[in-house]
Amino acid sequence: MSSLSGKAQTVLGLVEPEQLGCTLTHEHLSMDYSSFFCPPSPGQEPLSEGPIKMKNLFWIKQNPYSHKDNLLLCEEMDAVREELLHFKAAGGGTIVENTTMGIRRDMKTLKKLAEETGVHIIAGAGFYVDSTHSSQTQAMTVEQLTGIIVDEILHGADGTDIRCGVVGEIGCSWPMTASERRVLQAAAHAQAQIGCPIIIHPGRHSDAPFQIVRILQEAGADTSKTVMSHLDRICMLIDEGYEDRILMAHDVHTKNRLMKYGGHGYSHILKNIVPKMLIRGISQDKIDKILIKNPKRWLTFK
Repeated sequence: MSSLSGKAQTVLGLVEPEQLGCTLTHEHLSMDYSSFFCPPSPGQEPLSEGPIKMKNLFWIKQNPYSHKDNLLLCEEMDAVREELLHFKAAGGGTIVENTTMGIRRDMKTLKKLAEETGVHIIAGAGFYVDSTHSSQTQAMTVEQLTGIIVDEILHGADGTDIRCGVVGEIGCSWPMTASERRVLQAAAHAQAQIGCPIIIHPGRHSDAPFQIVRILQEAGADTSKTVMSHLDRICMLIDEGYEDRILMAHDVHTKNRLMKYGGHGYSHILKNIVPKMLIRGISQDKIDKILIKNPKRWLTFK
């Protein structure tokens, strides 16, 4: 049992889990997704250049990873700050920021955003998919990777004393690489040591989540404290009785998702989706489980 036991850890320090309130469990507030640029179709190359404008916005929404500027969410801190204030005004309390090593995590910016908006921000420790792993990361043992993850939670990340409060999103490709497997095992070992929550980005294959869970379990992870992202059949999961295991978020990670550029922003779930859930017969109690109780339980260190 670590000194974090029974608490949640934000970029501003430890808080009581009851203080988290309505929580989005998978968002990005500052990141650089340029390494995932996808060249546009032949003849459309000019569309990938320049700023976002009304005349190219529809094309960008159809091809979000083919427009270079769209991938630089890290340039939009004023817009993100404004959106966090909208999120707070709509009843939001906490955002879990899933940007990890390799996609330009910015701990100082996250701390500043939390101070200026009053929104609790929980930063992610660890590593994204293999294509973002440095040669040094790929050469590390499971023990070395575990040490880095634990240190980011107990002491601070990226040369700061600002601490992460969750492991992830830990990125996996399909097929999974050897480096990704070691990172998964390290995440499990870190969890066994300090009781931290984990969140996973599975590879794009229906078998990927099951493979990941098996690796985590074999490495000693607590699957009740582990979230598998990007499983989107909410009503079906509620009908099947999994309401105690469901979380919700938008995964905003490109500029065109922001309200500034006509996107839904970070308040979309609270302003638009929750009312539709109620209309479709999902009770307020079940919604509170998904947005408040389940995140609180997950984010509390064991």
